Formats: sequence, C-alpha cells, structure tokens
Amino acid sequence: MKYRPFGKLDFKVSALGFGAMRLPTRQIQGPGNRLDSSIDEQEAIRMIRHAIDMGVNYIDTAYGYHGGQSEILVGKALMDGYRSRTALATKSPVWLIKEPADFDRLLDEQLGKLQTDYIDFYLLHAINGHSWENTILKHDVLSRMEAARKAGKIRHMGFSFHGDYDSFVKIVDGFDKWDFCQIQYNYMDIENQAGMKGLKYAVSKGLAVVIMEPLLGGRLANPPSDVRTIMEEADPARSPVGWALNWLWSQPEVSVVLSGMSTMRQLEENIALADKAEPGKFGKTELDVIEKVRRKYMERTAIPCTGCEYCVPCPNDVAIPRNFSIYNDGVMHDDMEGARVTYNNFFSKENRAGNCVRCGECEEKCPQGIAIMDWLEKVDKALSR
Repeated sequence: MKYRPFGKLDFKVSALGFGAMRLPTRQIQGPGNRLDSSIDEQEAIRMIRHAIDMGVNYIDTAYGYHGGQSEILVGKALMDGYRSRTALATKSPVWLIKEPADFDRLLDEQLGKLQTDYIDFYLLHAINGHSWENTILKHDVLSRMEAARKAGKIRHMGFSFHGDYDSFVKIVDGFDKWDFCQIQYNYMDIENQAGMKGLKYAVSKGLAVVIMEPLLGGRLANPPSDVRTIMEEADPARSPVGWALNWLWSQPEVSVVLSGMSTMRQLEENIALADKAEPGKFGKTELDVIEKVRRKYMERTAIPCTGCEYCVPCPNDVAIPRNFSIYNDGVMHDDMEGARVTYNNFFSKENRAGNCVRCGECEEKCPQGIAIMDWLEKVDKALSR
C-alpha cells in the first residue's frame, strides 16, 4: 500500500480509503411480504478488516448511509483491535441541525453507534452555500465543532461538499481551523462542483483533500463500448477502473481516494491498483487518452446545453439546466435507470421538467437556440415514474 501526506497534519494516509456507503447487502423479508435490503454484516466486516489488514488506514462512513446502519456496522468491524489500526471518519448530518444543541446530540449518538470514544476525522456532511449560511453559521455549528475537538470527541475538522466553486471558496475561507475537505472529483467532473480548481485551491490553503465518487457512482467502471475502445486501444491491460483511479492518484494534490466497494473482488482490484499508485505516474500519453475519453463522452450528450443559466429563473420554477444535466448523464453513460433514480428520488418535484407550461420565456433567452420546451417534455417522459 502506498501512503500520501494528509495536508499539514502529521499523518500519512493510504492511497485507497474504504467508503462505507455501498456495503454488500442481502435481501430480507419485510412487512407485507416486501423484500427489503440490509447490510450483509458478515461479508461487510470481512471486507473492512481485510482492507485494514492490507494497509488501508482510512475508513469513511456517515450518519445516513445504509439507512443509518453503516455506522453501526463500521463500529462492529473496528472491534477486536481494528479501531487502533485505522483512522475513522464520519459526518454530521447538518440537515438535522435545527438548533445548536442538535450538533452535540447527533455527535454523541454517532459515538455510541461507532462504539468509540473519539472520531479521527469529523466532517460537516454535504454542505453548500445555502447550508453554510442557513445552518452552519446560523446555529453556530463551528463553535460546537471546536468545543467537541477540545473535549476529545473529534480530532480533526472538515467538511464534504456539493455545491458550486464560488461557494466552495467561501467555505474554505470562512473558517481558519479546517484540516481537510472532501469533494466529488473524477475525470468527468473537472469543472463540476469544486472541480479541479477547488482541489488546487484547498491544497493552497493547507487542507488535505479526500476524493469521493472517483468512479461517478460506478458509471466510469462500465463505460459505453465506444469509450471502452479508446481505453483498450491505448492499453489493453488497464481496466476502466484503473484508468479512473490512476488519473486521480497521479495528482499530488489528492490525499486519499475513497471507493464504495460492494464486493471482495472490487476491494482486491482496488488494493492491487493502490499498491502501485504514485503521483505523476500519468504522463502526456495517458493524459491524452483521458482527454479523448472525456471528449467521446461529451459527444454522446443529447441536449447541447452549456449550463449558462440564461433560461432561469423559470416562472414555474423548472430548473431547466439541472433537468437537462440529469438526462444527458443518463444518455452519456448508458444509464437511463440511474438518471430516473436521480430525477425521481433526489430532485425536487417542484423543479422537474413536467412543470413546464410551454410559456416560451426560456427559449427567447437561450443563446444556444435549444428547443427547450420540446426537450423538457422528452426529459419528463423519459425519466418520470
């Protein structure tokens, strides 16, 4: 296992971190003969302990993963001496904080679930510009977090982020005691959310950067055939996972790459790749391949929306660029079912394409000349359930 600096801290982190968001599951009989999914406890514990035995020293979980069961499972996995052999990271569910005391109550609950006296790396979960202003600052969460550190309940303070670059910079600069941050970053997300600029900005401020979604929810592990052909022609021995992870590890600004592994086979493949992970390993040849892959993905885009947002606000609150982005992602990655899940489960009903009344105001403003109203109808028809 290769190890890398973790910002300014006196800690060397394994190149690969174990993300406990996609643990192995099994079907169980629920109420009314309904089939529910629960963590396969025996296999999940076996995988986490095997990862630690192979040198992984960063385990990441969160309050809400697996319906609140992930922290409990990780707590069990880190018994029998494993807790002292790894750094433990989990996240405060900031959306549940309605008053300052909620931060402390939730942290104590997490310590109990994890069966530990302290958390090495504690993050404010999935914050953005809105939650920064309306939860973190409003309820004095940063002071509560500092107090928890002084009390020994947490050791290092950070945040995970889902928002735009400007908000990311505001959050990084808004607190001088951050030790690290966690961003969504992969070769298709270089300009999305914090992006490559955010990665470099955080490092310039002395923060360690933890990478989540290195395979874009698994999509980059199974690319469409035309994308896979580019990779195979360049290096038949390197898997799509290998291309994606090594692109990240080649960047010295990356501290640790989290992978949400569901099978022992995935874990073994990622450990084998991490054993050879080195900054600067990708030269011009490999980077050119990644650029060709990125362009091929972009060629698969159905709607030529650039996300300029001239079309919004919509009088009926349709988030036009977001609707188009979800649809384009499904087409781009041959994953329309994944796009449907996002559209129906993780996207506000008030902002969906189906609320378009064809007023035409958006098309008058669109510099790309997109037939927005027709496309919104197609998007809703393709993604609604």
